[in-house]
Amino acid sequence: MSAPTIHASAVLVGARAMLIQGPSGSGKSRLAMALLRAAEQGLLPFARLVADDRAYVEAAHGRLLVRPTPGLAGLIEVRGLGIRRVAYEPIAVLGILVELGQVDAERLPASAGREAEFGGIRLPRLAVAPGQDPLPLILAHLKTHTQT
Repeated sequence: MSAPTIHASAVLVGARAMLIQGPSGSGKSRLAMALLRAAEQGLLPFARLVADDRAYVEAAHGRLLVRPTPGLAGLIEVRGLGIRRVAYEPIAVLGILVELGQVDAERLPASAGREAEFGGIRLPRLAVAPGQDPLPLILAHLKTHTQT
């Protein structure tokens, strides 16, 4: 793979993947596991790990694709248990960037803060404040539509 890896986790939720970024210790792996559990509990129609800790993100045909690094494919860190093996997707199309531990997370974010750019492709961005549980915010995002 020629593209460099980034420090991120990714989970396929339905038809599109969520790229999860944030400072070390912000809960990227914990959120990935919470999304997998939410699907098991029926809160999401489908969720499967794509990558944990390191991911390849590349632009292809107007879309952003995410893949796990070969050495970490199917592995996820579970705090208190260590590294565990789970089912994973080898590639997915990104649909949103979730950034944890962001001081610019606002109660009513301006439209400029709701997008990020990777490889010239714009992606919706969801900023999560430090200490905020991201799962309810993500579930609300997935189940509602924004007003424009």
